[in-house]
Amino acid sequence: MKPLVLVIASVGLLASSPAGAQLVFSGTGHAKDGDSLTVDDREIRLFGIDAPEFDQTCQRAGIRWACGNEAANQLSALVTGKTVRCEAVGTDRYERTLARCRVGATDVNRTMVALGLAVAYRRYSSDYVATEASAKGNRLGLWAGEFENPGDYRHAEEAPAQPRRASNRATRKAPTSGNWAGRAKANCNIKGNRNRKGQWIYHLPGMPYYDQTRPEEIFCTEAEARAAGYRRAIVR
Repeated sequence: MKPLVLVIASVGLLASSPAGAQLVFSGTGHAKDGDSLTVDDREIRLFGIDAPEFDQTCQRAGIRWACGNEAANQLSALVTGKTVRCEAVGTDRYERTLARCRVGATDVNRTMVALGLAVAYRRYSSDYVATEASAKGNRLGLWAGEFENPGDYRHAEEAPAQPRRASNRATRKAPTSGNWAGRAKANCNIKGNRNRKGQWIYHLPGMPYYDQTRPEEIFCTEAEARAAGYRRAIVR
């Protein structure tokens, strides 16, 4: 029986090894956004980089563009349907595996930063700072215009909207469909909606639930929506 006891003890030690221990694995990739993916059934967060959130927009030549969506599309082009090999370095607070990943000879993490569609996540690593500097110098991707740091953008999203006065909630009337039509003609397409939890949330075109959201108010700008007491929908 002693050999069997030793084997069981060894297995227990492996199972309790620290999350930061390096683990190499591979499988079929599928992008989720600009810095996260799945490899088979494992959720991965690319280590050391930070890409715009899926619904985030940036400015280029004075025009807003869907930088978060473009980052997601680029990661999809790199990994989706392909064999991805990753080296785990730990886990994040959402229990996703933090990893450096490759497709063949292509370093996926570094490529996203090199194309200017992600920034070096200095809070956790300096691995891609030089790559970011090169992308910035060549005005690639995000660096071709103006953008909000993805971390700052997430922080703003998570901050609760200022509460509206009870009297406003009780007396404010939702705009009529005729008003909506008029606002739509003026390119006003931000939908304000009050969910079942009583939260006042606005949705931008291109967000996952935009099409099925029934608006109670329509806004022309995010500033207008926030001033009315709404907060931006959080997309994870």
